[in-house]
Amino acid sequence: MSLATLILLFLSIFQIALAAGAPFGRFAWGGEYRILPSTQRVASGASVPIYSLAASFLLQKAGFVGLWPAAWIEPVIWTMACTLSVIAGLNSISRSRPERLIMTPLSGLLAILFFVVERL
Repeated sequence: MSLATLILLFLSIFQIALAAGAPFGRFAWGGEYRILPSTQRVASGASVPIYSLAASFLLQKAGFVGLWPAAWIEPVIWTMACTLSVIAGLNSISRSRPERLIMTPLSGLLAILFFVVERL
């Protein structure tokens, strides 16, 4: 669980950097822009609360926090695992080679970790 949480933290920092105008756009959003346009910057910023939300469910499953009704934990983790699997597939067909090489295995690993956590 801690590896999945660390990956989500890394992705959050990465998305914050993209939203702030860092020149890492070739690793995200199809890799078309080195510096993201404003609409994609907003989307990068909006992904951070989603990553935080996902991490909170992992942390609750591990017993570190108690934010959510217990009945929500496994369905949300399962949904995240499935969503991350789709994201890995989409990353794998990106026109951006850096996105395919970095984000595909990262999102795939994260999906696997969520599936493993769901089974615990």
